[in-house]
Amino acid sequence: MITVTEQAKKQAIRLMEDEGKSGYFIRVGVEGGGCSGLMYQLTFDNQESADDKIFEDNGIKVVVDKKSFLYLIGTTLDFSGGLNGKGFVFSNPNAGRTCGCGESFSL
Repeated sequence: MITVTEQAKKQAIRLMEDEGKSGYFIRVGVEGGGCSGLMYQLTFDNQESADDKIFEDNGIKVVVDKKSFLYLIGTTLDFSGGLNGKGFVFSNPNAGRTCGCGESFSL
């Protein structure tokens, strides 16, 4: 399961409304790349696949493809608007190492 903080929820709803994507959900995934080997992906989507894992937390629907699910179990999705950067932040207990910007990780 992926946990969505209140800050991430507010920002996701605001962005979906701004982009005219009412009724969409958050799709989270992992792909190879980045300075630590794996990178997070976050998009708004409205198409589910048969192999997707579907969760709802804090009133937000989150969909993860089957391959990425194993890397993301227990992850918390937050949003930071602080001085060190603005954006969605992944807190992943499975990550053995993360890069300085927090956008990639390794196991």
